[in-house]
Order: sequence, then C-alpha cells, then structure tokens
Amino acid sequence: MRFFFDMSPTITDISFLKDYLEEKYFIYNSKQFIEKDPISIPHLFSKKEDLEISGFLTATISWGNRASIIKNARQLMNYMDHAPYEFIMEHTQKELKPVEKFVHRTFNGMDCKFFMHSLRTIYKTHGGLEKAFQVPVSLNDSSVKNNIIHFRKLFLEPKHLARVEKHISDPGNNSSAKRICMFLRWMVRKDKSGVDFGIWKSITPSQLCLPLDIHTGTVGRALGLLSRKQNDWKAVEEITNVLRGFDERDPVKYDYALFGLGVEKAFEKF
Repeated sequence: MRFFFDMSPTITDISFLKDYLEEKYFIYNSKQFIEKDPISIPHLFSKKEDLEISGFLTATISWGNRASIIKNARQLMNYMDHAPYEFIMEHTQKELKPVEKFVHRTFNGMDCKFFMHSLRTIYKTHGGLEKAFQVPVSLNDSSVKNNIIHFRKLFLEPKHLARVEKHISDPGNNSSAKRICMFLRWMVRKDKSGVDFGIWKSITPSQLCLPLDIHTGTVGRALGLLSRKQNDWKAVEEITNVLRGFDERDPVKYDYALFGLGVEKAFEKF
C-alpha cells in the first residue's frame, strides 16, 4: 500500500497514515462541523424519539447540496410543528396534506407521506426505530449489514408504491447504503465532541460501516485505503475493514477526516 503526500517521499508506514487521519479527525470532529451539516437538524431536539425521527428523515434526503438538504429538512420539521414524534404518532390525514407538496430531488411528497406512515407503524408495531434495527441473534454480524437489511424489510411492510423502495438502500443488493450508515453513525457513536448523539446502545460503534460517498470514496482511493472503483457495499466493507485496523472499536470516526478532506479537496495535494 502506498501513500503520497505533498512534497514528501512515498510513505509505506501504515502508522503514519493512522496518525494523519487521527489528526484530521480531531480537526473536523468539532461543533463547528454541526452548523453546516445535516446533523444540525436532529441537534434541534433533545427527546430520543424526536432525535431519531428528525435524524432519519434528514438522512433520507441527504444527497446533493448540503445547504439545500438543511433547508428542506427544516421544511419537514415545519410540517411536523417541530414535534416529530408527536406528529408521527398523532397526525390526521388533513395535517398530512401539506406534506404532498414536499420535494427534494427525487424524493417527493408521496414518498414523504409513506415514510411518515411507515414510521408510525415502526413505533406502534415494532417498538421504535432502534428496535427496528435490531436483528435476531442468528443474524448478528460484525457489521451493520444485516441490521440495515432487517430494518428495510420492516420499513417496507406497509402497502407502498414501488418508487419508495429506492429511498431505502439495500446492502444485500450491493448498495452502499450511505445515508443509512450515516444515520446509524449519528445514533450510535458518542465522543467528547458532541457531534454524534450515541443514544442507541443495541448497536456498538465497532459494528458501524463508513458512509461511503463521492468525497470519502475519492479521498479513500487517494490515500490507498480503497482499491475498488465502485462506491458500493463491497467498497464499504473494504474501506471499513482497513479503518478497523486503525481503531477496531470506533472505525467510523475517520468519516470526519475523509469527508472533511474531500469537501476541502485537501486530498488533491497528496
């Protein structure tokens, strides 16, 4: 494995790269990160269920321009009168009507209405979002792949249009499931910075997988962390396994380093 840094000789010492990512993790994993990131939306709330629902809906529309994501996620919170859990559990069809005009890229009002309906079912029938991500003992794994597959099956149980299925990624079909992996990072990870919430205990940080997108994928390849060209689940497993070698208890903390380097295009000097 080879790494290239600006004006430096080729580095073959893996510990050097680990130290480099640790340094960037501490830089980007800060409360300054929150303001311009979609995670700012669940940070508006303190109740567990409000955090879960606002985080899940925000993560669902988290592709494209971050400013647009935040703007549209705030609109969703407005539809729910800034009380996500209460709205999900008690809304009437009349109160749901305004949601029909919601649009974020290919996620439209009908998709949104189904998501709200399915969330109600998840809380009424399956004990809430956290429990819906729990898998039977026989399916337990070292990563969250089976958790996501299990959740997707439960979430899509209510009658729905086929189009909504594309908004719940399936790692069993080799999708990178970036947005769900990001949501799980928000719910499971916890450290002193206070960016992630760490309110779920049924999944451990060691099981998390990297939310792989164009930024983290490009930087990962530039650093030699990832050889696979496609940003799919196989690539997620490849890069996450490398990061587990750096920190087996909390591999996804390096998401901050990779994403931050990608957004700032700092990797271009490598």
